[in-house]
Amino acid sequence: MFINNAYEQLEKRGFVFQATHPEEIKKRLSEGPITFYIGIDPTADNLHIGHFFGLQMARILQDCGHRCIILIGGATALIGDPSGKKDMRKMMSKEEVAHNAQEIKNLLKKFIVLDGENPAIIVDNSEWLKPATYIDFLRDVGVHFNVNEMLSKDLYKSRLQQGGLTFMELGYTLLQAYDFVYLNDKYNCLLEIGGSDQWGNITAGTELSRKMNYLDGTPRPLMMGLTCPLLTNANGVKMGKTEKGTLWVSRERTSAFEFYQHFVNCLDADVERLLRFFTKIDVQEIKQMCEEDIVKAKKIMAFEVTKLVHGEEEALKAVETANNLFSSGNTDSANMPTETINGQGKINILDFLASLSIISSKSEARRLIEQNGIMINNEKKSNIAEMIDLTQKEFIVKKGKKTFVKVIVK
Repeated sequence: MFINNAYEQLEKRGFVFQATHPEEIKKRLSEGPITFYIGIDPTADNLHIGHFFGLQMARILQDCGHRCIILIGGATALIGDPSGKKDMRKMMSKEEVAHNAQEIKNLLKKFIVLDGENPAIIVDNSEWLKPATYIDFLRDVGVHFNVNEMLSKDLYKSRLQQGGLTFMELGYTLLQAYDFVYLNDKYNCLLEIGGSDQWGNITAGTELSRKMNYLDGTPRPLMMGLTCPLLTNANGVKMGKTEKGTLWVSRERTSAFEFYQHFVNCLDADVERLLRFFTKIDVQEIKQMCEEDIVKAKKIMAFEVTKLVHGEEEALKAVETANNLFSSGNTDSANMPTETINGQGKINILDFLASLSIISSKSEARRLIEQNGIMINNEKKSNIAEMIDLTQKEFIVKKGKKTFVKVIVK
C-alpha cells in the first residue's frame, strides 16, 4: 500500500536535516513508490544506536510503500570512511569484514521488512567493486573528482588537521559515490539516505551521476540525497554511549536492562524528540504526554525503544528489574547486568572497583567512596583502605543512585 506523505512524516518526526533537492524529493515521494538506499559498513559484527536511528528513517519510507535497498559495504569497509575521524580506521581483514557483514544481515530483520509485499533487498558493494580494475575505475570514476574540491569538504577536515589523510581514505568517497550510480543503473534507485555525517559522501554520488551523464550523454534521472541529524542529546552530546561503551542493539553486547536504563536516564529535554524518532505515537499525543507528566513519558519512551530493539518480553523484564532495584530495593534479579572477574583472597576496594566497567579508574573509585557514592551488597562504603574478600564470590555493586552491576568472582 502506498502512502503519499512520507516526506511530511519524516519532517514532522524530526528526521529531515539536509536534502539535495527538498522540493523534488517531496514531490517524488508523494507521486508513487521510488527506490531508495541506505548503506552500512560492516566495521563491527553488530549494529549500534546510530545505525538503528538511520534504519528508523528507512522503515518510515518502506512503510509508506517505497522500495528499500540496504547496502552492506563489504568493499568500502576494507578502506574505512574517514568522515570526521582524527585517526585512520584500523585496517580489517577480508575475513573479518565478511563475518561482520553476515552478522549484520542477520540483525536487519529486527528493523526492516525483508519479506511480504514490499520486502527490502540487501546488496553488498563487494559484488561490483571488487571485480573493477584499478585503471578502469580511475578512468571511469576518478576522472570526475577534483582533489582541491574534495579536500575542502568537511568530511576530510579532521584527518587533514592531523596531517595524516591517506590516498586510500581519499578514495573512499569515490567508491561510495559509484555505489549510488551503480544502484541507479541496476535498480533505478533515486534517493540515498543516511546520517548528516554522510552528507559529503552522498552529495559526491549525486554529483558523479550528473557529471557522468554530461560526459557521455547517458540518460539518468535526477539522483537525490537526504540526511537525518546525528543522534545527540539536548546539550549537543552524541548519544549512544553507556558505562561499557557503545550502545549496541544486540543484548549479547548491551543487555535489555542497560538499554532501557540508557533511555530512562536521558535528559527531560530529549524525551519528546526520542518519542518522535523511535515510536509511532502521534506527534500531538507525544506533546501532550510530555507536558502532562515528563517522568511517565520518559518511561514509556524507554520501554517502547527497548521493545522495538529487544522485543516486548525483554522490555517487560527490563522494567521489572528497574522497579525491583529502584523502587523496592530488591537486588536479587536475574536480569541485572553481570560481570565476571578473576581473583582470590583479598583485594583493596579501589582495585576491586577499578576492575569493573562501571568505574573508569581508581581515582574515580576514590572520589565516589569519599562522596558516599558506592554501595556493595547494600552497605555504603567510606574507607578507601578496606579490603574486599573475594572468597564471597558474588557482589552487588551500586554506583550512585541508578547504576548496578552483579559481580561474580571466578
